[in-house]
Amino acid sequence: YIITIPLVLLLWLTLPDVRQPKRQGVKFAVAGFLGSIFWIGIFSFCMVEWATIVSNSIRVPIAVAGLTVLAAGTSVPDLLSSVIVAKQGEGDMAVSSSIGSNIFDVLVGLPFPWLCFTLSQGKDVEVRAESLGLSIIVLVLMLVAVITTVKACNWRMTRLMGYSMFVLYVVFVVQDLLRQLPRGNPTWNMNF
Repeated sequence: YIITIPLVLLLWLTLPDVRQPKRQGVKFAVAGFLGSIFWIGIFSFCMVEWATIVSNSIRVPIAVAGLTVLAAGTSVPDLLSSVIVAKQGEGDMAVSSSIGSNIFDVLVGLPFPWLCFTLSQGKDVEVRAESLGLSIIVLVLMLVAVITTVKACNWRMTRLMGYSMFVLYVVFVVQDLLRQLPRGNPTWNMNF
């Protein structure tokens, strides 16, 4: 708790507590929502910048940090909310939340900043990815594997499904990390 005191104090000072009876209303709810979005943006920016600095410091490719640390860090809140609603017997809501948040990321989270950049700068955003086509193929194959696994488990969340999903995630991470390895000199010199 001591480590989080600065963050909690900052949020307490800048966001209205809509649980209090005198702060229950549309204007406080909207202010709390917009303030929360603002802080999520600030924290996300800091997280990406710090992950980049740490990756460069220990000579780990930034894509590796993005695939592992950043992806896990942004998925933990989804995981926790899905576990909570699943324990309440709302399995559909848990799955829908997980899928919906990823769809939102792809259809709003990526294009909205690009749209803002395009509107403010008057030029297009160039997306550079050497193996974008292969990544899309892998994504589609993983989606087919997930749907096949769910169907094979009779649309029930079983222990076998959990293990299968974990194995699929490990396969995805390993193949993506192998594609990120340096091409010319396959060894990494890590001087500490």
